[in-house]
Amino acid sequence: SFPGGRRDPSDRDAVATALRETREELGLRLEEERVWGQLRTLPDRQGLIVAPVVANLGPLEDLTLTPNPDEVEEVFTLPLAHLLREENQGYTRFRTAAGYGYTLPVFLNGPHRVWGLTAIITELTLELLAPGRY
Repeated sequence: SFPGGRRDPSDRDAVATALRETREELGLRLEEERVWGQLRTLPDRQGLIVAPVVANLGPLEDLTLTPNPDEVEEVFTLPLAHLLREENQGYTRFRTAAGYGYTLPVFLNGPHRVWGLTAIITELTLELLAPGRY
């Protein structure tokens, strides 16, 4: 999952919320200059609006993460090259009790399965970062 949470009254916008949540959940302080932009907003299952923010963290080996155990169970990363390989991409079909069906992307990596809203945001990000390859 990506760091995220509700906007606090002190957050001036979605970027401020994303940077604060990244600090609270992962112990990672990012400056606003590292932010590349915001993806289109999406509804979650509860009908809340999610505003994905994309930032450049720099080289992963230079990062020191201190996950908040009350909010983060596990941290793992997936290289862009892994996400772009077709054998690691798939789709899951869902059907509601009312019979309505829908399909969502899923990304595979050993014991980790990226699905749901996280996979949708991952797919939107790949479309921007690797046009023509994804």
